[in-house]
Amino acid sequence: MTQHFAVLGGGILGMTLALRLTQQGHKVTLIEGRQNLGGLADAWKIGDCTWDRHYHVTLMSDLHAREVLREIGLDDEMQWVETKTGFFTDNQMHSMSNTVEFLKFPPLRLIDKLRLGGTIFYAARVTNWKKLESISVGDWLTKLSGQRTFEKMWLPLLRCKLGECWRETSAAFIWATIARMYAARRTGLKKEMFGYCRGGYANILEQFTKKLKSQGVEIQCNAMVRGVRTTIDGRLTVQFAEHDRVFDQVVSTLPTPVMSRLCPELNANEKQLFDGVRYHGIVCASVLLKKSLSPYYVTNITDAGYPFTAVIEMTSLVDKQELDGNALVYLPRYVTPNDEMFEKSDAEIEHEFIAGLQRMHPSLSLADVKAFRVSRVRHVFALPTLGYSDRLPPTVTSVPGLYSLNSAHIVNGTLNVNETIKLANDFVATLRDWEVGCKPDCWCHTETRKISDEMLYPVFAE
Repeated sequence: MTQHFAVLGGGILGMTLALRLTQQGHKVTLIEGRQNLGGLADAWKIGDCTWDRHYHVTLMSDLHAREVLREIGLDDEMQWVETKTGFFTDNQMHSMSNTVEFLKFPPLRLIDKLRLGGTIFYAARVTNWKKLESISVGDWLTKLSGQRTFEKMWLPLLRCKLGECWRETSAAFIWATIARMYAARRTGLKKEMFGYCRGGYANILEQFTKKLKSQGVEIQCNAMVRGVRTTIDGRLTVQFAEHDRVFDQVVSTLPTPVMSRLCPELNANEKQLFDGVRYHGIVCASVLLKKSLSPYYVTNITDAGYPFTAVIEMTSLVDKQELDGNALVYLPRYVTPNDEMFEKSDAEIEHEFIAGLQRMHPSLSLADVKAFRVSRVRHVFALPTLGYSDRLPPTVTSVPGLYSLNSAHIVNGTLNVNETIKLANDFVATLRDWEVGCKPDCWCHTETRKISDEMLYPVFAE
């Protein structure tokens, strides 16, 4: 039976949900609080150029993302490049892009390198990720790699992504990261290639939006949701500042901490689960430069004292002609939602970040910096704490017709566009199955809170 769905949140997850629901014959209204669709995957102007607000890549093994690109007519626009990886350690830059460079890596002894390589090899082949949720990432990596390798290599990288929250994080976190990078090799490819779409996500979002409109999806931007309540006849009212709208079903893709505030009819146990998810945020600078800094797509920083946690040189992957011949660098810092970084001005962040970049690259001058912009997002990914999946908020809530689906439900992968699209595909496929059986608002589904084993477990930024 055709239903009128409201999808709250116009990021890639919400857009994919809208596409899949309308393909099943439902009427869909996609609601976004900001002035444009895209969420974390949107684009903006940096100087005179337009490119992604945050750094993204597509892997050849990202089959769900590549299928959407095909559907919106952009599969032929993909460019595939083999990239290099650098490490900044002991105030020196080292390349670690192949086996020979790995074996020459000075900070680690041969035995350390062998144990590190063995850890990655073993982690890439682990299949029981659920068991890893009960083991701390520090204990697991120390046991496999040794204390010296953990302190010299793993710990700085964990702190880059998690701060001191690494102490509460499960081993499933690092397993999911390694598993994605090795997915293509397991499917027969000899090396992983990174890809980007010509025109970046500005092009992707433009074509995706056209596809949604052609399918009859109503898109409502600049529409901040104030609440969701049931009506007398069992439907759902979505409340806005100036008006309300009634729908048959509502799927919220908003961060879990928002759910308790928006949906007062949730029961106490649900509110506790929604409020209990701990998020990490990001402060990410985009820097447009006259010249390149290095040949590395990503430079991991293991030295202390830098204001950002890595250097992502996008134009080591993306053709500089996409950016009028300039180089584009991202400087991310992952922080808790209440970190003081969110209160600093753009000028303060620019001063700190450029100074740090000049420490790494002394030849960089202020005259080389053409533009600098700062993105701040408080809720990016849910921290994969010990036993995370046992405290996962429900996707099917106790409020009939109300669903909650967001990146916190990616429980056996990392946060990236491919996993986000897969999450939407799995949800809509399960919804279709429910339509031929008991109804999706049936209490049995709420009690189990499990749509499928594929849909449930921790995340981290792309």
